[in-house]
Amino acid sequence: MRIIAGEAGGRKLRAPDTKGTRPATDRVREAVFSSIGNWVVDSTVGDLYAGSGSFGLEALSRGASSAVFVENGRKAIQALRHNVETVGLGGTVVESSVQDYLNRANHRFHLVFIDPPWDQPTSRLEEDLAKLDRFLLSNAEVVISRRHTDDVPEPPETWRVATDKRYGDTRIVRYEKVEHDDDGPMPGEF
Repeated sequence: MRIIAGEAGGRKLRAPDTKGTRPATDRVREAVFSSIGNWVVDSTVGDLYAGSGSFGLEALSRGASSAVFVENGRKAIQALRHNVETVGLGGTVVESSVQDYLNRANHRFHLVFIDPPWDQPTSRLEEDLAKLDRFLLSNAEVVISRRHTDDVPEPPETWRVATDKRYGDTRIVRYEKVEHDDDGPMPGEF
């Protein structure tokens, strides 16, 4: 597994040595970033269920301004911290469950990757999307990776499915948030 393109292109990434983690293949990440295009440049990125951090690190390599990696598996955190340090493009590692993070986060995102374990129930992902909605800037994009046979989470009503494609045993759904122009303060901010 490696960074495909950009400033860190070709750098190898360490995958967590766990049964439940299956890093996105180079082919899948290449397809995802081809669909996003140059839009990633200067974006703020969230990588939820980060695992190795391959999605967020690829975004940083392609010009994203910042990335937050959320992961709570012990072995995954070790691999993630190693990869962030090795790639050397920054990024904030948050050791937390996604649910706890979304209950207390104060970041705004242009682009969010959600690559949960494949046994994650669709209902849990729908809860994640509902909570995530308040952290997204207008016209933000959310990319979810699922097993090709799994249901697609129903998004909040201000989102639309931009693409829904299968790559081998992986299904990638890309949502766009298409609402208001007011990206005012975060809840609790003044």
